[in-house]
Parts: sequence; C-alpha cells; structure tokens
Amino acid sequence: MRSILIITLLSCFCAIYEAKIFSKCELAHKLKTKGMDGYHGYSLADWVCMAQYESNFNTRAFNGKNANGSSDYGLFQLNSKWWCKNSHHSSANACNIICSKFLDDNINDDIVCAKRVVRDPKGMSAWMAWVKHCKGKDLSKYLASCKL
Repeated sequence: MRSILIITLLSCFCAIYEAKIFSKCELAHKLKTKGMDGYHGYSLADWVCMAQYESNFNTRAFNGKNANGSSDYGLFQLNSKWWCKNSHHSSANACNIICSKFLDDNINDDIVCAKRVVRDPKGMSAWMAWVKHCKGKDLSKYLASCKL
C-alpha cells in the first residue's frame, strides 16, 4: 500500500513537472530573451496575446478536434498538418519535430517553430485566435504590469 502511494505521488510530481502554465509577464520575459520582441514585425504583446487565446499559457494544451483531422499542440497550438509530426496523420512537418515535444515545459522548441510559422506569408495570421482577438487591437494591457 505504501509503495502504491509513493508511486502515485511520484507520478503526480512528474505530470506537474512536465506541464507549465505561464503568467503573462513570465512568458513575456521568456519570449523577450529568445528574441521574439519585433520578430518579423510582431511585438511581444502580439505573442503574449496569441498564447493567451490559443492555450491560456498552458504548455500542455492539446486540441485534437480539428475538422481536417489534425491536432494542435502546446503553448502556441502548433498544428500537426503543417508544423510537426504525430503518429496519426501525414504532415509537412516544416519544423522538423515530433508534436509531443510541444507538450512539455521547455518552450524553446515551441519558440523556434513559432518563428518558422511567422516566416511564412501568412505570418501571425496562421493563428486564428490572434486574428480574432489580437490583430489590430490595443495590446498594451498584455505587458503593462511587466518589468521587462
């Protein structure tokens, strides 16, 4: 019984360790250190706004219900049809990565792939949540309380 309790607690610890929910300012700071402020003409506030509406800042966010059978993964909800490879469907895999890598708390690979996404002609318009909630809007509230 004691071993089951220990194993259960360790499993919970591992699950918590792998998932991270960022605050706005914490994410803004991380993105700034990775060169995202002004990357391809998009402000830090654009990236933070997009992440809020795509994943609510959750690195383990997953959407497996797209109409075309694809899935979206991680903080930036990177799509399996275009950006990463999963075991269920064919993919362009433009970021050359397994989709599950976007579901851990290390967002460095997510950032590299997000940079790849915005280099395409659609830019940030590849994220529908950004188009609907962030594009052309006053985004000053996203960084107002952050000490960057």
